[in-house]
Amino acid sequence: MSPHKILPALALPPDALRQAFVAAFADYLIGPFEPTPEQWPAFLQRQGVDLSLSRAALRVGLDEQTGVELLAFALVAPRPELGRWRLATMGALPAARGSGAAPALLDDFVQRAAAQGQAAVELEVFAQNQRALRLYQSRGFVARHELHGYLAEPGRIGGLDHPVHEIARPADALDWLQEQAPPDLPLQVSPPILRQSALHTWRWGRAQLMFALPDVHSLQISSLLDVSGPAQRDARVLLQTLAARYPQRTLRVPALQRPELGGEALRELGFERQGLHQLWMLRDLSVG
Repeated sequence: MSPHKILPALALPPDALRQAFVAAFADYLIGPFEPTPEQWPAFLQRQGVDLSLSRAALRVGLDEQTGVELLAFALVAPRPELGRWRLATMGALPAARGSGAAPALLDDFVQRAAAQGQAAVELEVFAQNQRALRLYQSRGFVARHELHGYLAEPGRIGGLDHPVHEIARPADALDWLQEQAPPDLPLQVSPPILRQSALHTWRWGRAQLMFALPDVHSLQISSLLDVSGPAQRDARVLLQTLAARYPQRTLRVPALQRPELGGEALRELGFERQGLHQLWMLRDLSVG
């Protein structure tokens, strides 16, 4: 008999999932995540999580209503436009690591996606998280793309102000991205997630840049896509204009950028590529 009982996340008591998330990521590679009860719904929304598809592993023998001992969880984000499910995040509480709860949830995730007719399942994992990487590889996930983060302190990038096309209507920017982007982009830089934020959008040639100004000192590039070719000249124009117009801000790119779609332009202009990076992994459910 399995020592784990897998339940839908919606069956958990209120706030149990958030508390488990905080505990599981207290010693994470990039620092603890501690969303408050007020912040939790927005976090789930930004990750595209569907709680009806998400699952939790509990220790067998406890009353799910009064004596829950939650061991691990798997949050699922559907990507209906691609016929895929994404493993938004999976974590095990420290005391449950090595118990087999996380592998059981991963197997359940893959099996349910296949049963629902999904073409594939996908996820991102930090390349330095060897334990998680080995688990995903053991279940048939294959690394398809590297995802890097970049940083430029004020004054590092030479600015050159071009008359770029500023996109006023968010729908126009998202429609362009939907038409031009390859299917293998992380969910966080896809239209369903980007539409949740108020972003500035510039376009030059066959490249588009979407960014936010979270405070007076920094600028976050939420999406950079250049489909003009290997030289990525159009992306360079956008980035040089960004540096010229915001010379006093630190420019940041999260570890979601594919090098061949804009990342090389960042690197060649002088952005510092961050050491921690992710792998975008896929398991094709149409074979095997």
